Amino acid sequence: MKLAIGKNYVERQKGKRISAVSGKRILERVLVRVFLILMSLIFLLPFYWMVVTALKSNTELALTPPTIIPQNWAWDNFVKAFETIPFATYFLNSVLITALSVIGAVLSNLIVAYGFACIEWPGRDLVFYLVLATIFIPFPLAIIPQFDMFARLHWINTYLPLVVPSFFGSAFYTFLLRQFLLQVPRDLLDAARMDGASEWRIMWQIVAPMARPAIAAVAIFATISAWNDFMGPLIYLQDDTLQTLSIGLQAFRSTHDIQFNLLMAASIMVILPLVILFFAFQRFFIHGVTLGSMR
Repeated sequence: MKLAIGKNYVERQKGKRISAVSGKRILERVLVRVFLILMSLIFLLPFYWMVVTALKSNTELALTPPTIIPQNWAWDNFVKAFETIPFATYFLNSVLITALSVIGAVLSNLIVAYGFACIEWPGRDLVFYLVLATIFIPFPLAIIPQFDMFARLHWINTYLPLVVPSFFGSAFYTFLLRQFLLQVPRDLLDAARMDGASEWRIMWQIVAPMARPAIAAVAIFATISAWNDFMGPLIYLQDDTLQTLSIGLQAFRSTHDIQFNLLMAASIMVILPLVILFFAFQRFFIHGVTLGSMR
């Protein structure tokens, strides 16, 4: 009898401890989610205010205190911003430069990363560390030598200085892809080599399909970098018909700095393609970055 009572007491105490631990975990999860929601709202506040400002009229912009929600939705601000500058020309130029830069970044960095991760050769790690060290070279230090080189090649006022460098790899993109490719099973590569497959065939038919998340992450990074590039077009492009959206937006700001509603409308049209791209490929982006950081 006493033994049964003792067992029941122990089970009750154990149940209480389990309930306390479960309650603590639930509370921690709730607090974490509340914290993440609050931080998300803080980060989304500037975007919300940009959208609200873009949909206000000039009269409503002058109200004090400012209205949180537009009283009259001025959708024609987007049309006015589109017509004020050659937006279509700038947009097509940005799309062309971005597309070529992404293609170059994916192809070149995949080849380089494959050589650093999947092929054994003397001094491989040392050369990789030297390549990785180039990340720390300040960009202003390379502006003058690059401009002088492109001027000697007669590439100034063309898209070549903005596109061709992407076909020679990037230390950061190579590092990201290499970390992912290090997780590819070596036995699979060795089996393909024993079957007579060349390194090119192994890279394109075996490694590349397995590295799609990392490739997507590199493509998104390269898209954002090329789309938002300001210094490159400012330095190398002189003809107004060749300019990109980043330069066009700055010109719009200097010409219409008082019309904040049109400025915000133009800014929304500039960042909207990047937002759509990220949400469309966020699963591949997050998967590629997280797997690449686990090694």
